Amino acid sequence: MFKPIRWKSFPKDFLRIQVGFILFGIAIALMIRGNLGTNAWAVLEVALAKLLHITVGTMTVIDGFIVLIGAFVMREKIGWGTLANILSIGPWEDFWLARVPPVTGNLPLQIGMLLVSILLMGMASAIYIGVDAGAGPRDSMMLAIKRTTGVSLRVARGSIELTVVTIGWLLGGPAGIGTLVFALLVGPSVQWGFKIFKIQPHKPLEIEVQAEIEGGAE
Repeated sequence: MFKPIRWKSFPKDFLRIQVGFILFGIAIALMIRGNLGTNAWAVLEVALAKLLHITVGTMTVIDGFIVLIGAFVMREKIGWGTLANILSIGPWEDFWLARVPPVTGNLPLQIGMLLVSILLMGMASAIYIGVDAGAGPRDSMMLAIKRTTGVSLRVARGSIELTVVTIGWLLGGPAGIGTLVFALLVGPSVQWGFKIFKIQPHKPLEIEVQAEIEGGAE
């Protein structure tokens, strides 16, 4: 159930993965503050954070553990990076949300914030996968659904994303044109990140997973 830890490279891997999480946090904060729409999970987490009167980052941590429990029950293998993902990205989100002001009524700037967020998400994903410390909780759930039902990764991911964004939108989350733009561009952005950083994932399946991802995680 748990990926073994490579202790010799752990300090370097930990520093690298934290850089990825910092970029994830910036990317999500820019999407939220740009007010054009966010990725599917942020739509849900922003909505729930408002309802529960907690920060978005705190909701991201809670949501990550809930999803991880589901994947764990379905006997999906996880690694230390999975737990680091849950515990790190949320606090980084809150850190950057406290420093990036919301933008409305300035469409060029808002579009720029959205595009930069997608670019950063691709870079963050490449760094995170390159460490090979275990999939994020949402990707772990997707892999568990694929393994237990036999459906394709695209169908597994698509069904999760559609459910999440629909619930989030119904609860008043920030779904918008940016949500669609993110879904269309994040795959190419991740592939670009792989090329720039010369990342060679240890598992071919993870390349396919991230090509279809919408945090570091997400």
